[in-house]
Amino acid sequence: MKKEKIAVLLPFKDHFTKSNAGSASIWIKDFNKRSSYKKNIKVYGNTDNLEDIIDKKKYTNINFGNYTFKSKNIAYVDKFIRLIKNIKFGLIEIHNRPSYIHYLLKKNISINLVLIFHNNPLALGGSKTVTERKELLDKCKKLIFVSNWVMEKFFEGLDRKSDSKCIVIYPSIDPIKKFPNKKKIISFVGKLNKSKGFHLFGNVIVKILNKYKNWKGIIVGDEPREKYNFKHKNLKYMGWISHEKTLDLYAQTSISVAPSFWEEPFGRTSMEAASRGCATIISKKGGLVETTPHALYISNLNAKNLYSKIENLIKDNKSRLKLQKDSYKKVFHNLSINTKKIDSYRDEIFKEFKFSILKKTKLKILHISNFGNRLFNRLYFISIAKKISNGLIRLGHDVVNISDRDTIRFNRAVSAKTGINYLNKLFIETVKNYSPNLIILGHSDNLYLETFEQIKKHKKDLKVIQWFEDNLHPNGPDPLLNQERLLKYDSVTDHNFITTHPSVLNFIKNKDKYSYMPIPVDKNVERLNVYENTTPIYDLFFTMSHGVNRGILKEDKTDERYPFVEKLLQKNPNIIFDIYGYKNRQPIWSEDFYRSINKAKMGLNLSRTNSVKYYSSNRISSLIGNGLMTFIDIKTQLDDFFDNDEVVFYKNIEDLSRKLSYYKRNNSLRIKIAKNGQKKYYKYFNSQIISKYLIEKTFDINLNQKYLWNK
Repeated sequence: MKKEKIAVLLPFKDHFTKSNAGSASIWIKDFNKRSSYKKNIKVYGNTDNLEDIIDKKKYTNINFGNYTFKSKNIAYVDKFIRLIKNIKFGLIEIHNRPSYIHYLLKKNISINLVLIFHNNPLALGGSKTVTERKELLDKCKKLIFVSNWVMEKFFEGLDRKSDSKCIVIYPSIDPIKKFPNKKKIISFVGKLNKSKGFHLFGNVIVKILNKYKNWKGIIVGDEPREKYNFKHKNLKYMGWISHEKTLDLYAQTSISVAPSFWEEPFGRTSMEAASRGCATIISKKGGLVETTPHALYISNLNAKNLYSKIENLIKDNKSRLKLQKDSYKKVFHNLSINTKKIDSYRDEIFKEFKFSILKKTKLKILHISNFGNRLFNRLYFISIAKKISNGLIRLGHDVVNISDRDTIRFNRAVSAKTGINYLNKLFIETVKNYSPNLIILGHSDNLYLETFEQIKKHKKDLKVIQWFEDNLHPNGPDPLLNQERLLKYDSVTDHNFITTHPSVLNFIKNKDKYSYMPIPVDKNVERLNVYENTTPIYDLFFTMSHGVNRGILKEDKTDERYPFVEKLLQKNPNIIFDIYGYKNRQPIWSEDFYRSINKAKMGLNLSRTNSVKYYSSNRISSLIGNGLMTFIDIKTQLDDFFDNDEVVFYKNIEDLSRKLSYYKRNNSLRIKIAKNGQKKYYKYFNSQIISKYLIEKTFDINLNQKYLWNK
């Protein structure tokens, strides 16, 4: 797939030059090396030293005149906007300037925005206030932080401490292949001021060099605003040197010191020093402790403690070498690994997530359906929601279930609306906290469409699908209500899976968004082998109800199946029936259901409508999956999937009656058909296969694979 173009905007004073690169420029230089997007990245910055540019092919300098009526930063961003106007960028990455983001939004720039924080957000214009940070969370596609400490600062004052948009990606470095030859050098790299602890280092290094005359001190950096006069014949000031020369210095250095007094956002110098095998001494300030796990820490920043740390390393050659080699071998922030993280968030923004599924990526899935907790889990044995979640988990995906009707019931006050409002809030906050890749709606129609608008703003690449098990044909029960419920989320779903074949449903306009889904069977739910019972009591088992949630029969209500059942009883006086939900014999559930079917020879799969292509109520998996020889109306067209030695199809009530008598007498054939049917159902319609189908159809992968129902 063709890669999108990315514009990278540096802070105005961070120069993309070899000799004077700031933290953002070094970040870009390093992470561009192996990025799959490296040919599509354009860097925008400002410098007068155009001969010293890090990568001239990728760089565009922002030149502008002397403005008196606006700040240089605003003029800088204005010119950037003009430069990118005629270039089709898919993403703008802004480094360390949240104010630039706000200005771009003010100018109605509609390109995807990413902000990389290199410093404490609370000290940067555009992210100091809670309101500003909330807008950044809302408008940016991703917020990247150079340390966990920086990210924690961002969330100070907010009502939560994380967000799926927020990622920590550390400044990183390539490990070196061979441990370098070390010299007796103690180095300090950074601004020569009190914040960086230079005043402390200067006092200590002079004393160290006085005592250990065969050691040298090297100082890299400057600070025009603060002046110190630490002198020694073995102490050398190098000023600012290029990044490459700094790494070369670390390779020679034995001991590197970063005794910072201020809360470092990260501390690149200690990471780089450790990667080159330096015995590194650091303070426990800000993100410094996140730079390397192999360092000596100064808890109390004073001359005595720092002198002691350095002297111990000088005197104890064995400990110094161990610390050096541990640091060299175990580079904490590997450039190749973290480059993949950067490319991953870019892929996600550009909707390339589906390709990572091909590499067996495991998804985070939020499944919203009626899991029936308020019914004391009475319906677990016919719960499609439970089976789909089981299948997804067995495939290795992570699944969070929300039981919508239970949530509403348990959180309703005066009216159901309070419970519905709570469900919608629960849904939104769960998406923010859990950051799913996929939302599955299962017969859930209590979410507001505005709710989906909110979560889509929060997570643009989120996929939403729906499964629906009720009969949708005009001849079925409650056709208009079921159609309305199905179509409610048509504008927000990526795909819909229904237990009726879409070809027979004329009310569906865009049939490409709808696919048939068989009723799944699950090894932990359909756990019986009824055919093994050698002493069954009943010939035929059948159960129906006036609504699974209600659980009991309604007074003065009849069912469309009553006439069929009554006629079947009349025609078959020699058949022993076990029928529930008929003539005041209450329906049965859960363990009572299992005990009853285990006493029967055969089962009847009779839905309220039996003439609609592939439609069946969920009882089909309960009967066939538990090893009961099952009768099915031929008008369902399920003979497309099952042969006559796997289930028994009947044409009408007379045909069913003849076959009832025949199979009652032929136990061995009945048992063989029951076994074959169960084997077929588990082979092609188990919960893992159905769940795998949902994933592959949703993310457009393995499209050539043929399932039994879509050949």
